[in-house]
Amino acid sequence: MSNPKLILGSGSPRRLELLAQLGLLPDAVRAPDINEDPKEAEKPRDYVRRMAHEKAQASVCAADEVVLCADTTVAVGRRILGKPADAAEAEAFLRLMSGRRHKVITAIAIKTPEGIRVKDVVTDVKMKRLSDVEIAGYLATDDWRGKAGGYAIQGPASAFIPWISGSYSAVVGLPLAETANVLQSAGIGLWSQAGPK
Repeated sequence: MSNPKLILGSGSPRRLELLAQLGLLPDAVRAPDINEDPKEAEKPRDYVRRMAHEKAQASVCAADEVVLCADTTVAVGRRILGKPADAAEAEAFLRLMSGRRHKVITAIAIKTPEGIRVKDVVTDVKMKRLSDVEIAGYLATDDWRGKAGGYAIQGPASAFIPWISGSYSAVVGLPLAETANVLQSAGIGLWSQAGPK
């Protein structure tokens, strides 16, 4: 397949920005609508891989297309911290992570006419011990809305993260080194958008 079209199967503006760092502008953005509830006793890594795979499965992929889907979750032990329903749940998440390490797991799924491939990246993140004032101030920014674990490492909560081990871009929502590898193997060239397609 020469010069396939890149379809982003995600409505995340952060993933769009990260793809731009690879010189990529998707030909289309088609976010699939799937049930994202974890199964009972499902482990965080299994959950995030399943989500990425199901998003890819639910995405239409024409013969000349490559679809990129991704899912990110935050895990404290075996507990999955999804997108908080409200400020109270966001506060509970922050108090759970305060002064502890947690894992951010991002899985990417690439769908081509040949099938679906899934890769996951696990990053360890340490959150400093948070004061009541810091938690209240952060919640007032509203930056917790729509974010797994109730925070984004590139937002105001960056003040709470003194240390990470692993992929920074994966914590933002798309592991760039791994994404670049799988896209190139599927025929998508990087930093070539300026030239002829």
